[in-house]
Amino acid sequence: MSLGFSSGALGQPSRQPHAGEIALGIRHLGMTGSVLYVAAHPDDENTRLLAWLAGGRGLRAGYLSMTRGDGGQNLIGAEQDELLGLIRTNELLAARRVDGAEQMFTRARDFGYSKSADETLRIWGHDAVLADVVLAIRRFQPDVIVTRFTTKPPNHGHHTASALLAEEAFAAAADPSRFPEQLGALKPWKTDRLLNNVSSWSLKPDADMSAYLKADVGGYEPLLGRSWGEVAAESRSQHKSQGFGVAAERGTLLEYFAPLAGTRPKSDLFEGLDLTWRRWKGTEKVLQAIDAASSGFDPRAPHLSLPALLRVHEALSALPEDNPWKAIKLQETEALMSACAGLFLEVRATEESAVPGSQVTLKLMALNRSSAALRLVSVMLPGGESVGVNSALSDDKPFALSSQVKIPADARISTPYWLRKPVAGGLYTLEEQDRALTGRPEGEPALAVTFVYEIGGKRFTVVRPVVFVWTDPVRGELYRAFEIAPAVTATLGRDVLMFPNGTPQTVPVVLAAGQADAAGKVRIEVPPGWRAEPSEVPFQLAARGDERTVLFQLTPPKSASEKARLRVVVDSGGRAESWRVRTVRHEHIPPQSVRQPSEAVLVPVTLATKVRRVGYIPGPGDRVAESLAATGYEVTVLPEERLASEKLERFEAILVGVRAFNANPRLALHRERLLRYVEGGGRLVVQYNTNSRVGPLTAFIGPYPLEIGRERVTDETAAMTPVEPRDPLLNTPNRLGPADFEGWVQERGLYFASTWDKHYQPVFSMQDPGEEPLQGGLLVARHGKGTFIYTGIAFFRQLPAGVPGAYRLLANLLAR
Repeated sequence: MSLGFSSGALGQPSRQPHAGEIALGIRHLGMTGSVLYVAAHPDDENTRLLAWLAGGRGLRAGYLSMTRGDGGQNLIGAEQDELLGLIRTNELLAARRVDGAEQMFTRARDFGYSKSADETLRIWGHDAVLADVVLAIRRFQPDVIVTRFTTKPPNHGHHTASALLAEEAFAAAADPSRFPEQLGALKPWKTDRLLNNVSSWSLKPDADMSAYLKADVGGYEPLLGRSWGEVAAESRSQHKSQGFGVAAERGTLLEYFAPLAGTRPKSDLFEGLDLTWRRWKGTEKVLQAIDAASSGFDPRAPHLSLPALLRVHEALSALPEDNPWKAIKLQETEALMSACAGLFLEVRATEESAVPGSQVTLKLMALNRSSAALRLVSVMLPGGESVGVNSALSDDKPFALSSQVKIPADARISTPYWLRKPVAGGLYTLEEQDRALTGRPEGEPALAVTFVYEIGGKRFTVVRPVVFVWTDPVRGELYRAFEIAPAVTATLGRDVLMFPNGTPQTVPVVLAAGQADAAGKVRIEVPPGWRAEPSEVPFQLAARGDERTVLFQLTPPKSASEKARLRVVVDSGGRAESWRVRTVRHEHIPPQSVRQPSEAVLVPVTLATKVRRVGYIPGPGDRVAESLAATGYEVTVLPEERLASEKLERFEAILVGVRAFNANPRLALHRERLLRYVEGGGRLVVQYNTNSRVGPLTAFIGPYPLEIGRERVTDETAAMTPVEPRDPLLNTPNRLGPADFEGWVQERGLYFASTWDKHYQPVFSMQDPGEEPLQGGLLVARHGKGTFIYTGIAFFRQLPAGVPGAYRLLANLLAR
């Protein structure tokens, strides 16, 4: 539907539109209006509205997400923080590929749930994020801006902040005195109106909506054989890491809007706005050419429309250079011409990556799948070499060219541009040469090839990123972006290495070759007082892709108590480099590799454990089991299908992962068996689950009634006040004190119990500033000879982050 105009991940193939999509695209050439939708996170966008704006109205639609969703949770894997942000970025790109809108961001980080816009803007940096919103508006030049959220709390602080920033940027973008450093290629832009898209989930069934503007976004498009509700559902369902698959909607779908600023329509979103070429003087020939191309389109022979589209292109080219829609519609027209010809242009590398200074073989293909007369004039290879071709493309016969290209010795290693510098605070820090990419969903491709082709005597240019393509025996042909990789990566298994009670730890380092015949030495640089043995390890990797795991033993200094950092360094080919690689692989997005310095945090901890054998019932998206195993516990993972036959009595404690009952309702079938384990003397610790109108918790494992609410404490420095200081959970086997609750990350806990039976005893009282104390974050109940515990404390964040006090507290919860 989008004909390639919307945002799309670099590692995806260019898509050939069918005749219905081409016909719709030609019709949309006549529209010159744009709408920018603004919210806080991936999955906040209204895909019903975006699909209708882009497809039903033919407008340029965009979604500005303040963040990439790093602080959220993950239903499909264990990725957290920046890796989750990378997944959610690509889920947004997949959604835009469906609904036809464009994707934008600011540099703001999702640092987790916030209860106020003031806190959010303080952590993000108000002026920096406002500058990014203004930049997006000046680039996109919307006629209308629509906010998802309002400026009125209570709400997620990120949500409220997104509305406040949109309202402020609405005025600032038009003011040349605001952020003048953006001006030059960009100009101040005055958006006509600012609207709020009224949230339907907060409305009562009998709510009076007569005061709001309304739009039916449900319509059906015969050219596609789909309604916009069906398109929107497919788009929404790309947010798989958040569990947002939805059913298709058909029929009337009403959306409501409240005017906030600018001109105030009374009955229609676009009242008083001419969003066609008629809004611009001297565009009569453009309108005539588009009408002729649209009326003469033959879906059985799209190539016959090429002369008409050439006339559209000629009329557009004659417009003044300052017309803001000239370049956009020229691009759309050229994409439509390519689509009418069924023109296929692609560049594949024979390997998925190459190292700086090496050679890579590229295989170029140009194919005209119509009977139209096309000529490939030339191709420009990476590095600037132009290869003259001057070959006719016809009769569905491909033009193929194989060429070896040298990667510059100083080529940048491929990694998401916003992750090149260390991630800290509320804002991504960009390297100087990446500043121009601010707000873009992705960086530039590692390599690209420019094709110059000719239709009807007129030349056109298309740039294609280099891709790597392979065939999976189950999923078929798959794509990913070609990348520049280090000669050798040295990847640690964990970002944080725990050292309980001064015990030396064996640290594995996985060496992987980015080229053949990679040889050298690998060493670990440690802080003073720490000891790494051996001091270095020689290695030789024969083939590209070969891997080898080397082991170092790290010993902390006696009485070590402070965190430290190590770096893994590879000496090879006369260079000393430090790189690790982490690759995110999920079927709904292309593989994503993050390459960063190979470093880890070293955390000494005084830790007493009274139990060793722990069963772990996994939930989605947490790394608690591996964190416990790294501190000496014998952890056995117990998937649901194993519970029926497992001898639970052999475990000294059983720990249930976050949202396990939400993700797998079948766990409820094992309720009685787990409670018998407790009754017989076992200890069962259940981490948080959620319970809401959207996702009700149908069954829970507790021995007595307990209701899970929405309460949470987001201030990671909030005081943890013991309800009973002599409680054994606070004293055995680790005596906990205020220092154990320092250095926590993102939050204290979430989804606390809201009401509970008298058998449960709260352990802590805690609160966010200005709020009432909460005691439902950690509840303990005796049942028979054993103990049941429910906790909303965010161990799933604290343990991977290496928070010593969290390990000590969890050790007490697990101890009998």
